[in-house]
Amino acid sequence: MAEKGKLILEILVQTDKERTKTIETRTGTVKMIPFSGIVKSGIMTGIVEDTGVDTQITNQNGVRHMSARYMLSGCDSDGESCNIYVENNAWFTNGERPKPFRTVPTFYTDSKKYADYLTRNAFIGEGLRDEEGLRIRFYEMAEGE
Repeated sequence: MAEKGKLILEILVQTDKERTKTIETRTGTVKMIPFSGIVKSGIMTGIVEDTGVDTQITNQNGVRHMSARYMLSGCDSDGESCNIYVENNAWFTNGERPKPFRTVPTFYTDSKKYADYLTRNAFIGEGLRDEEGLRIRFYEMAEGE
């Protein structure tokens, strides 16, 4: 498994439990969790737009696929306005989620400063709950990974 390197982004997620939707079928369960949040990091500060959604599908074999998709809006480290689209995926077996759990993020951005950097696909994510809520952190993979 890839080792964490330098922390590049940290997001405090705020879920909207009232708008969460779940369906259970004979082949699995689908849960869609809307969310927003706050972004604090060395490369960007801003918000998670309230259009974010975490879709969790657990199939009949107990494998859960989590796919969160959302837009970050704010300013890069130079104070320039920017947006970062995040698609963050994870898979868990037996419906269990490790603590912390690891993810595979993909980024798209209009940031001139970070466009080449963020689209390298050289990052891993980590999610964990603390006293403030769900915290998602993205790290550059350690050298040699």
